[in-house]
Amino acid sequence: MRFAFIAKHRTVWPVAWMCSVLNVSRSGFHAWLTRLPSGRSRDDDAILTKVRTSFVGSDRTYGARRVWHDVLAEGVMCGLHRIERIMRENAMRARPRRRRGLPKDEGVRAAAAANLLERQFEADGPNRKWIADFTYIWTAEGWLYVAAVIDLFSRRVVGWSMQASMTAQLVADALVMAVWRRGKPDALLHHSDQGSQYTSEPFQRLMVEHGIVCSMSRSGNVWDNAAMESFFSSLKTERTARRTYRTRDEARADVFDYTERFYNAARRHSTLGYLSPVEFENRAKLA
Repeated sequence: MRFAFIAKHRTVWPVAWMCSVLNVSRSGFHAWLTRLPSGRSRDDDAILTKVRTSFVGSDRTYGARRVWHDVLAEGVMCGLHRIERIMRENAMRARPRRRRGLPKDEGVRAAAAANLLERQFEADGPNRKWIADFTYIWTAEGWLYVAAVIDLFSRRVVGWSMQASMTAQLVADALVMAVWRRGKPDALLHHSDQGSQYTSEPFQRLMVEHGIVCSMSRSGNVWDNAAMESFFSSLKTERTARRTYRTRDEARADVFDYTERFYNAARRHSTLGYLSPVEFENRAKLA
């Protein structure tokens, strides 16, 4: 490590001075400098290329475990600790989750449906349990409201909608997209919070028309829809919190890119055995 330090900084300080301070010989340093890299060092360099590709491809949001699964998928056999070391030595660190205050929906709470989901965030097949919610993203034109519907079987975002106001139409459009993409559901449970958009008469009528059973979180209890909160946290941490949007259309395009290109198609989920939602569904079809 001392020789490596000297090699890195020899254009800044004299080699002789650094050798003296670090208590190593100049001849030893020059011998080390001309020595051929070891086989393990060459392997590390090859792995580093794949590690960097995975890390940059995730927009610098992947930690060591997700990067490791990407490297394994490339056919390179190595241990998690090796990936951790390579990322640490090359200053690759996933961005930490950020939390920030957002405006709250002050809509009147109507009589809520029962919490039928009861925090059971697993499903034994597609289109059995959907969860829904919406969030806020700031732009220079004002807030953009993003509604989403997720299938708990694969954690895939199956429906979404983005508007400049948080109306019942916002969440209805997300549900209509989900039904259009997945087909008319059979024995489907739809879970959301008690927001006025979800308890509105038009939205409730839409669910009845499609034979969807309504489930709602208890008032003020975000943990009853924790899987949905997790998606929005990932969206903001991995994309929107690090960007400035001049227009709502710019934000719409970026949310679409994150959701469809990255989250659904490529992002590895620990709850899915580090597969992406699309890959998880494709494997389930073949099973």
